[in-house]
Amino acid sequence: MRILFIGDIYGLPGRKILKEKLPYLKKEYKPNIIIVNAENSANNGRGITDKYYKELMEMGVTTITMGNHVWGQESLKSYIDDAHICRPANYNSAPGKQYDLINYNGKKLLVMNLLGRTYMEANLNNPFLVAETILKEVKPDYSFIDFHAEATSEKVAFGHYLDGLASVIVGTHTHIPTADERVLPKGTLYITDVGMTGPLNGIIGVEKEIVINRFLNGYTMPNKVAEGPVQLNAVIIDLELKKIERINLIEEYNGEV
Repeated sequence: MRILFIGDIYGLPGRKILKEKLPYLKKEYKPNIIIVNAENSANNGRGITDKYYKELMEMGVTTITMGNHVWGQESLKSYIDDAHICRPANYNSAPGKQYDLINYNGKKLLVMNLLGRTYMEANLNNPFLVAETILKEVKPDYSFIDFHAEATSEKVAFGHYLDGLASVIVGTHTHIPTADERVLPKGTLYITDVGMTGPLNGIIGVEKEIVINRFLNGYTMPNKVAEGPVQLNAVIIDLELKKIERINLIEEYNGEV
């Protein structure tokens, strides 16, 4: 089983490069399953809309993971229960399901999304224990976890804690790709952060002047999605061959859909 995972899609630039490059990625890497993190896919970089969910499904995406901006678009609550969308599994109570089960070629793939707690919301169930409990109860043939967390130490600890129990653990949220893709000692395929799919020269997707101003002056202005060159960050995973490989594509963006 080959899985293509696309890192955090940010706004219109992220959606556009994904739409343009997905046919190439399918042809080049021949994935059986396509998973995307779409918690920033709306035009303001917050949440996902019904329209963009349908667009992703029409492109051939299998299922979608989210993160701390899962409820950035209020309308999601009206359809998440029936959608191929994984909200963070370690919310105490929330609409939607804790995981998505995908059947492929007679095998069950469990896809799950969890939020870290370090420098994030404290009012979350322990992601280590939630993931362990679900994996042991469901007993899928394969499992894929998107761990949406801020601290690299928490992500690495999470990887080692579930090493040998989870098939794949990828990190998201920081929007900065790391170069540590590897097979952990007990066999779990791992990377600390896949990176983002969206503006290259902003700051985690936002116009750089807005974020620099926050650090200089200590107050915020409304976010604006950055313009200019666009990047696509992803990983291709082969579960049989036990391989994980980074993908990075960059191109100019002219602002058109």
